[in-house]
Amino acid sequence: MGEIEAGPLLKGIDTPDDLRKLDKMQLQQVCNELRQFIIDCVSVHGGHFGASLGVVELTVALHYVFNTPDDQLIWDVGHQAYGHKILTGRRKVFHTNRKYGGLSGFPKRGESIYDAFGVGHSSTSISAALGMAIASEYKGEHDRRHIAVIGDGAMTAGLPFEALNHAGVSRANLLIILNDNNMSIDPNVGALKEYLTDITTSHTYNKFRDEVWNILGMLPTKDFQRMASKIEAGLKGVVSKSSNLFEALGFRYFGPIDGHNVLKLTETLRGLQHIPGPKILHIKTVKGKGYELAEQDQTLWHAPGTFDKITGQINKKTSTIPEPPKYQDVFGHTLLELAESNKSIMGITPAMPSGCSMKIMMDKMPDRALDVGIAEQHAVTLSAGLATQGMTVFCNIYSSFMQRAYDMVIHDVAIQKLPVILCLDRAGLVGDDGPTHHGAYDLAFMRCIPNMVVSAPMNESELRNLMYSAQLPENKSPFVIRYPRGTGVMPQWRTPFEKIETGTGRKICDGTDVAILTIGHPGNFAVAACRMLAESDLYPAHFDMRFVKPLDEAMLHEIAGRYSKIVTVEDGTVVGGFGSAVIEFMVLHDYHPHVVMLGIPDRIVEHGKPEELHRECGYDAKSIAEAVRALMEVKQFATGHVVA
Repeated sequence: MGEIEAGPLLKGIDTPDDLRKLDKMQLQQVCNELRQFIIDCVSVHGGHFGASLGVVELTVALHYVFNTPDDQLIWDVGHQAYGHKILTGRRKVFHTNRKYGGLSGFPKRGESIYDAFGVGHSSTSISAALGMAIASEYKGEHDRRHIAVIGDGAMTAGLPFEALNHAGVSRANLLIILNDNNMSIDPNVGALKEYLTDITTSHTYNKFRDEVWNILGMLPTKDFQRMASKIEAGLKGVVSKSSNLFEALGFRYFGPIDGHNVLKLTETLRGLQHIPGPKILHIKTVKGKGYELAEQDQTLWHAPGTFDKITGQINKKTSTIPEPPKYQDVFGHTLLELAESNKSIMGITPAMPSGCSMKIMMDKMPDRALDVGIAEQHAVTLSAGLATQGMTVFCNIYSSFMQRAYDMVIHDVAIQKLPVILCLDRAGLVGDDGPTHHGAYDLAFMRCIPNMVVSAPMNESELRNLMYSAQLPENKSPFVIRYPRGTGVMPQWRTPFEKIETGTGRKICDGTDVAILTIGHPGNFAVAACRMLAESDLYPAHFDMRFVKPLDEAMLHEIAGRYSKIVTVEDGTVVGGFGSAVIEFMVLHDYHPHVVMLGIPDRIVEHGKPEELHRECGYDAKSIAEAVRALMEVKQFATGHVVA
């Protein structure tokens, strides 16, 4: 399955310069072909789907009107940018999108000069574009334009409002396009959503808006600028309260307009080119536009995997053998089960109720499970506030997204020693989403915080038991439970709850010569490695430590007293992570074992299937077996293994 065939016009577009040679009346056909190309490619190769379909017309209009890449265009969030990639020289290799060694699923500065800023997470575009605009002004590049396309829920975070507050008092040549589709991955929530709906449904304002644009469109450029400043701003101030938020912050507000009318978009963007200073264009789009099933169920079709583009049947593995569940589903069902017996439990998630499976509890207990939008900082401090009032809070945030709330974890949770239970989904190498989404750092950045308990389950039963143990009344500390994306190892996972004492590990198997110490899901890789080694009559011991903080010191004393060779395995950075914690213990207690640390190396790991990345980073089952064999045979270790 290789390159996808493009339509006749799209086939001739290798750069935006080729697009600009077309007559504007051909743009709708380009949009049709681009939308079909995305459908054809994602149906076969997988990837994000609905978001890019929703901005096809906007993508074409932006590259048709603006002089990209000299004019700088930032997509926020980055999974809107498939059409952008296809129009900017990557159409012929787009079938490699999100594959090992292929294109990134998000804009990436190192991939193309058209990708002005890397945007794998959300809500960064306005700050970045403002920085670019200020730099251009300083360098005298007064004709250079800077466009931030923010949507898919990204405006609900705090960073855009910080940027708006600054940009509104600047003279920056900045255009913000608010792509209002009322969705992130799940439906948007909060007052801003209601506010934008009010703008969109204000018939009085829309009538005046259309009249204003008709008048302004007939004026010469210099008069357009002058009249836009006087007439339209005055009308909006009189007619509608809806524009006050943006205008009060110092922005010229235009819209809302139909984001699927490519000619109207083109006309509007040409007009905005000549208006100086910070401005916002509000467009209304439909996520999944042009593929009926994606329009009807926008959450399911955010990233559906491969599917039959004709029938809409999503391809799923079928098996008569019971399959292990996804860790996130075990979390979701277990949370509901615990909440049914503990009335103090509440759940908090920042815009990922479906992804983290908290929606299971939200459907049954809507007053006890809350989606706060893309607002990780707020999610943590909200959880802290709830905890002060005796609530038992499970705050579920993806590991890489928790990086955004680190200050709140320290300032609002740890310093006050509030027993918030932080469940970090997508820990470790997540696969196709790549370096912006890898949960590489949480073990290291959580274990250095005082008052924290930091744990990782090896399987589904351990996840249930850690969740059960964390919510017991005797737990008085912040409690981190981190687990990977995807399936576990236990088809029969609904095991009875058992309390796990904080800071206790368990011995998986006894052995000789070498001890393998694991944390979390990679313990299963070590089990497979031990089976491989047994075929050669090599029998290392294996210990599932379960806690990075506090470490099971009694178990470590036992290990250090018996084994002179140790291999640590983790799906986190080896810099300051689990292996580092073990070595620190050994040094503090004057033990001198030979330690090999396996885990994520001190570099950015690109995207690919998890098994490909585990092998690349050297901590899959085969790599563990190789490391143990090398230790037993006293050979040189493979490059990248850290030796102490």
